[in-house]
This record gives sequence, structure tokens and C-alpha cells, in this order.
Amino acid sequence: MPTALITGATSGIGAAFARALAARGDDLVLVARDATRLAATAAELRARHGVGVEVLPADLSVRADVLRVAERVEDPSRPVEVLVNNAGFGLHTGLLDREVAEHENALDVMCLAVLILGGAAGRAMRSRGRGCIVNVSSLAAWIAQGHYSAIKAWVKAYSEGLANELHGTGVTVTALCPGWVRTEFHGRAGMRTAAIPDRVWVDADRCVREALADVARGRVISVPTTRWKAALLLSRLVPRAAVRRASRILTRSRQ
Repeated sequence: MPTALITGATSGIGAAFARALAARGDDLVLVARDATRLAATAAELRARHGVGVEVLPADLSVRADVLRVAERVEDPSRPVEVLVNNAGFGLHTGLLDREVAEHENALDVMCLAVLILGGAAGRAMRSRGRGCIVNVSSLAAWIAQGHYSAIKAWVKAYSEGLANELHGTGVTVTALCPGWVRTEFHGRAGMRTAAIPDRVWVDADRCVREALADVARGRVISVPTTRWKAALLLSRLVPRAAVRRASRILTRSRQ
């Protein structure tokens, strides 16, 4: 059975990837900070799907932990065929704040860990001539919502660059760029979402289902659902000044 390693695997999009990959028969390596929650998630997936599930507690803001996960990704005796770089969180800190610790933490988890793990997976998969890497970005990459948009724009651009480096090797890279997905993410970030219409939300399982279909097609950018594809097209057609203005309004509504 192929093995998939998922970061941020105990909630939200990461947990949805774990469910979907286990349902198709993949063995799993689950990475997250909370060892207790990891164990519970692993036990549930083993019982429901009968797959092998390994747990790897790690804090991806700690370089030693990231390198330990990278070592697992690159282990030739236990090959990882699918890497899902999903770990992430929302940001409370503004770009003008003097304190930058939260920004540094976000860069460590959502940029540097992605860079290190993506490189480890790319090297190992290239040597075998197969594999796929999924980096969770966001439609926020096309708008202007502070540091979060900047980080997700980096993830998208990095994924496209990595896809180019791996082109023709049998290894694919996909940046998953969802819109509003119903997860714990927004509550944990303290975002106000009550005013957002139900019709714009996407179920996490549907998001992952469409993402995996795009991965199978070899698509470098995956935007789940027709409504969010249309929203992306609109953002590309209107002037950037209008996108920045809409970003300001959206940011104020969520604070």
C-alpha cells in the first residue's frame, strides 16, 4: 500500500486528507503537535479503514522537529508516496506591529517547514520516479490580507517552482487553494464569520475530494468548487486596486 504523510493531520483539511487517503487504502503518517489527539485520530482511522497509521508528534516551528519529519519523509526503507503540507494557522498580528514573534512562527510553520519537507519529498520521490506533493495554499494568495496572504502567495509560487524542477520526473506538485472551508481554523484564529453566507462555505471533505482529483490529473493549481474558481477568475479580471479595497473591507469584517 502507498504511504501518505500529512502535517496538521488532526483537524480541518488535514484530517479530511487523512480520511480520504485512508478510505482509498493508503497507509498514513500523521504529524501534529498534540500527541493525545494524534493517537485518538490514528485509532479511529485504523478501526474504520484497516490501514496502517503511524503517528509523529512534532512542532513545525521547531527546526529539530521539522528535520525529524524530513528524515521520515526521505527514509528509503519506508517510502512516502504522498506528502500533504497542510499545517497552518491564522494570524492576529498586523504588519505594523513591533512584535514579530507571531510572524516568525508563521514563517517557520507555513513556509520554512514546507520548503524543507517539500525538498525532502521531492528528492526521495524523484529517485523512485513517482509520487505527489500537495501544499495547502489559499485563495488568500491572490488578495491582500496582511501576512497570511503573503505567506499563502509564497506557498503557491513555491509549489509552481517545485513543480517546474520536478517536471518530467514522475513526481507532481499541487498547490491547493481553497476559499472558505468549514474547519476549526477560523474559530482558533478568532475570526468573525457569522456574516458570511452559507452558500460560499465548502465542506472540508469535498475540498479534499476535488483536490485529490486535481492531483490525479497532474494539475499544479487546485481551486475546489465552481463558485471559487469563478471568484478567482473575477479577482484576476478586476483592477488590483479593487482587489485591495475588497481585502480591506473583508479584513475589517473579520476582526
